Amino acid sequence: MNEIDPARRFSAEAVRKFDGPADGDTPGGMNDVARQVASQYRRDTMSPIMVSGVLRMVEFGLLFLSGLAVYFHYVGFFNYLAWQYPLTIAASSFLAVVLLDVTDCYQIVALMRPIANFGRVLLVWAGTFALMALTAFVMKMSEDYSRLLFGTWFVVGFVLLFGLRLVMSKVIRRWARDGRMERRAVIVGGGKAAEILIRSVEKQPYNDIRICGIFDDRGDKRSPPIVAGYPKLGTISELIEFARIARIDMLIVSLPLTAESRVLQLLKKLWVLPVDIRLSAHSNALQFRPRAYSYIGSVPMLDIFDKPINDWDSVAKRAFDIVFSLIGIVVFSPVMLATAIAIKLDSKGPVLFHQKRHGFNNEIIEVYKFRSMYTDKSDPTAKQTVTKNDPRVTRVGRFIRKTSIDELPQFFNSLLGSLSLVGPRPHAIAAQSHNLLYNEVVDGYFARHKVKPGVTGWAQINGWRGEMDTNEKIRMRTEYDLYYIENWSLLFDLRILFLTPIRLLNTENAY
Repeated sequence: MNEIDPARRFSAEAVRKFDGPADGDTPGGMNDVARQVASQYRRDTMSPIMVSGVLRMVEFGLLFLSGLAVYFHYVGFFNYLAWQYPLTIAASSFLAVVLLDVTDCYQIVALMRPIANFGRVLLVWAGTFALMALTAFVMKMSEDYSRLLFGTWFVVGFVLLFGLRLVMSKVIRRWARDGRMERRAVIVGGGKAAEILIRSVEKQPYNDIRICGIFDDRGDKRSPPIVAGYPKLGTISELIEFARIARIDMLIVSLPLTAESRVLQLLKKLWVLPVDIRLSAHSNALQFRPRAYSYIGSVPMLDIFDKPINDWDSVAKRAFDIVFSLIGIVVFSPVMLATAIAIKLDSKGPVLFHQKRHGFNNEIIEVYKFRSMYTDKSDPTAKQTVTKNDPRVTRVGRFIRKTSIDELPQFFNSLLGSLSLVGPRPHAIAAQSHNLLYNEVVDGYFARHKVKPGVTGWAQINGWRGEMDTNEKIRMRTEYDLYYIENWSLLFDLRILFLTPIRLLNTENAY
């Protein structure tokens, strides 16, 4: 058969253009059982990738500090080879962590079984010292280093390394038992295929997948209400609302790849959610190259969509937001102070305007702005778009809206975490275009909520800011937002951030 790249077979573009039933952006009413189950999973979990990543840094620090302690004990504080010893210790600690990573010693399964992996960890630590000794011999530096010092560090370092892993195994098991570290999955599609999939996943040793339930559009005759002990919680449209409440990590579609039309219908509804979407390949007749699959244990999956800005990317983006938000607050504090005074002198009412908007995963957030309208004419719902020469806007309001100074308080939103500095701009909950909500105008509109909204964004610096008075404008803004989500990087964020003040000089659509 022809080899097909599964990531291309079901791309976001293909799903958006699929001519099938209307997408499920507007969920139906969820039943009480599903709502109760969803409420059990509201708490965020710890990512196994993050846990193993933090452990890498901790083990590097532990090895490096223990090596320095042994050096100080035998030699004193930088009395001999003042920079060579610390550099060698740091390089060896880093090499040990890299070798532990290469030999899969940071996999959660390995961390949960330290005794079984005792030999592998010892071999890696011994190999690190062997490579260090070989390097010193080749560079004719071996006589300069103390064998007693490194022999002591070998013993101390390994005891600390293995001792930490014994402690971590107990901690990880407790986290897994308490549901604090797990990957939460929902099965999409019921019947025999779902049962086979669930049984296969449950057979995997040290499995970190928690199946939260099953959703299927088919009736009970074709899709039983209980499959492998898990309840069918509702339809696919109800799954949208379920995933807005519960912190779900993964949707697993248990339909054959040959049912392409049905799979696309499901993906058309589900791709708006900020979750990983996998297509079970456990019972598929079609076979791809091994590298086309990801695995839950030994159960093969085809990766359809990945949650954007996840794990370490989310940490990097949050750090980016905190640093640049603080810089923005400091730099623009004189402007904000002057704006606050001007607003108070120009019209009665509060300086700040609070508005409910859609945030990450459709959550309702409160966004801060400088008030630009007369207090008695303000529109918190934004059902009526601000137009040119709008009588509701104050004199100061016209200026700060045109220059986007009214948005500066959102640096505090970004600092506190409800917004990101860069992302799709948050729209008011009731924002409309020609008496239609934005999600009624744009197919897949809610996909722009797969990441945190931003103070500025790719759409804004490309001219799609200000009044959304036509359906085409909101469609184009959404297209630019989706492009940003699918192509995110820190460099992309930096580019948008530094282009924003330049592009804001074009005030044609801002009033």
